[in-house]
Amino acid sequence: MIRLLYLLPLLFAFSCSSPGGKKTGSNAGESIHLQETGTAVSSFDGPAALLLQELRDQGDYVNSRQFPSMIKPETVFAELDSNNLVIDMRSPEYFEKGHIKGAANVRMDRLLEYFENDIIPFRFDKIILVCYGGHLSGYATNLLRLMGYGNVYSMRWGMSGWNADFARDFWMKGVSSEYQDRLSTEDVPKPPSAHQPVLQSSAATGEELLRERVSSLLAEGSKEIFATNEEVFENPQDYFIINLERKDKYDSGHIPGAIRYKPQGFLGIPSEMGTLPGDKPLIVYCGTGMTSAFAVAYLRLFGYDARSLTYGNNGFMHQKMLDQQEQLSWHPFSDDTPNGYPYVKGSK
Repeated sequence: MIRLLYLLPLLFAFSCSSPGGKKTGSNAGESIHLQETGTAVSSFDGPAALLLQELRDQGDYVNSRQFPSMIKPETVFAELDSNNLVIDMRSPEYFEKGHIKGAANVRMDRLLEYFENDIIPFRFDKIILVCYGGHLSGYATNLLRLMGYGNVYSMRWGMSGWNADFARDFWMKGVSSEYQDRLSTEDVPKPPSAHQPVLQSSAATGEELLRERVSSLLAEGSKEIFATNEEVFENPQDYFIINLERKDKYDSGHIPGAIRYKPQGFLGIPSEMGTLPGDKPLIVYCGTGMTSAFAVAYLRLFGYDARSLTYGNNGFMHQKMLDQQEQLSWHPFSDDTPNGYPYVKGSK
């Protein structure tokens, strides 16, 4: 596997119970702990420690300035004649109804095989993943970035941002203000450390383990990686709800019981991830559901039952976002969001 060497220094560092460097063996690097006032508040043991160390050695992408790696439809359109590859992850049925000229139709469960056997990824300047609304492509982009494919991007808004013809079935139906009168302004503190999920693997190295986990998650497809507003608002007690917004946005109103975590500052950080329960579904949400999809991919890599709230705040407090757009810099989807870019029909 070709590795991406990030030029930016790590923004965060892990305190490890064993010396740094590559670890081998499924039980190597028995655990990674973060010490606070002399007491380990969280730990990653066995395969989880091996995986965490591998991702750290890879450059700690999720805590870098490249995270989350999204690209605007306007940029994709402007660079259509460049050395870029567009991969459309939608079903063949939707692909044939209309797609970006030159795009390859590759479903998520074939992505890793496609990267490893069908193309030479680093011969392209950019590889752009496209889906229906920018959510599934964000999830897959993070997994591929963690594998070392540093030229992969997710197109914002998916095909819904390319042309309104595609937005009608997805983003235009997804926006809602149904639950904005049930928001809370209570600042919910993070809980103490909890038990993390236990990863089972016989992989001998961190590189092997990372590929094993990414391959497994991509093969699962989109089943159970997204949640609806109805599920969360009707039974919030059934979930551990994670808000990824700025503090001022969180304070203006959030899902009852939601706890704020910083997008760049909790993934891969033992003291932060250590507060997440491994025995309860995690609901992660942001303004659009696109950044949360990136976060969910990382959490599921470590075995958490994490799910991204589709459409994010846009799906339950859209009017509030419009009203506070200038004040809080929200990103509400509107009739002006889709571009009128051309597309082609058929299987090629």
